[in-house]
Amino acid sequence: MTSEKKVIYSSSNTYSVLNNYTKKTKNVWIVFHGLGYLSKYFINYFSKVNTEENYIIAPQAPSKYYQGKDFKHVGASWLTKVNTLEETKNIMKYVDEVYKSEINSTPKNLIILGYSQGVSIATRWVASRKINCDHLILHSGGIPVELNPEDFSHLKKTTKVWYTYGKRDPYINDARKTEETLKGNHLFGNHLKIEVFDGIHEINTNFIMKISKENS
Repeated sequence: MTSEKKVIYSSSNTYSVLNNYTKKTKNVWIVFHGLGYLSKYFINYFSKVNTEENYIIAPQAPSKYYQGKDFKHVGASWLTKVNTLEETKNIMKYVDEVYKSEINSTPKNLIILGYSQGVSIATRWVASRKINCDHLILHSGGIPVELNPEDFSHLKKTTKVWYTYGKRDPYINDARKTEETLKGNHLFGNHLKIEVFDGIHEINTNFIMKISKENS
């Protein structure tokens, strides 16, 4: 007979930052990468924003793996369908520690972005920790099914929630677009704004520049 047990232990994980957090900083970004990324590479998508006004923090998904049969490239995953609830708790605690390590006062503008698989982490963290951000960007990913409108009732009236994706994204078909839009409207109401760009499943750097300039 076999059985599964659990132990509790301490662990550590890296994260990446871009620019410096100073008195001139206007926007603090916390950006969650997608499946297969490493934070130290993902953060480069934000390298064109104004360096004095924007400070970017990119947490690192904990589960790393080799991509391809040559074992040269390493990617990472936030969650799988196995032990999802327990792993989510671990990740939320990790993100809490990243935030506490980097932010010791309320930023002028707090921008939370999740890309692809990172959408599930961004939304769960904002919901569970009642994070009052100025922008919540859901980029090319799905919203977790367990979330409900009460999870986001703490958001300020001025908070903007963006659902953005490429119109040629192979992972987002018409049914998925409709489903995510309806889910987004249900969860966020008047906060929700939809931005469709001419692209595939990729980070929209023009949109990132737009948000950074909007708050400059």
